[in-house]
Amino acid sequence: MTISVNKVITLHYTLTDDAGTVIDQSTDGSFVYLHGASNIIPGLENALTGKAAGDELQVSVAPEEAYGVRDDSRVEQVPREMFPEDTDIEPGMQFHAQGPEGQMVMITVVEASNDTVTVDGNHPLAGVPLNFDVKIIDIRDASAEELEHGHAHGPEGHQH
Repeated sequence: MTISVNKVITLHYTLTDDAGTVIDQSTDGSFVYLHGASNIIPGLENALTGKAAGDELQVSVAPEEAYGVRDDSRVEQVPREMFPEDTDIEPGMQFHAQGPEGQMVMITVVEASNDTVTVDGNHPLAGVPLNFDVKIIDIRDASAEELEHGHAHGPEGHQH
């Protein structure tokens, strides 16, 4: 069986940047996702299509096929009163905010003063080329429930 749409894939991965710094890696031995459901970045999903269990590969993904290029217009200053009064706002903190079309977005604090907070609405990995070392462990057909929900479920079934 090879990787295609509506298959549940189990894999091990290590994600690094171009300097070799580990950004993320599969925990508890593996990562499971539903292929074709936009559960992983497009560049990695495309590279995995057609591969088989046991295959090992290195995949380099450009920002355009990952979390996008950085958009400096998504960095802005907002009034300090937009944040909870009882919270010390510090660079690196992340908050959920409402985007221009009503969608939820994650913002990262860049700088904070008594009056304003500079926030960055870019994904933290926007503009970063990503490098994956992947080993495909298992491929199986998705269940009807997984297809309906749009994501893989664990061995005990529905887990969210």
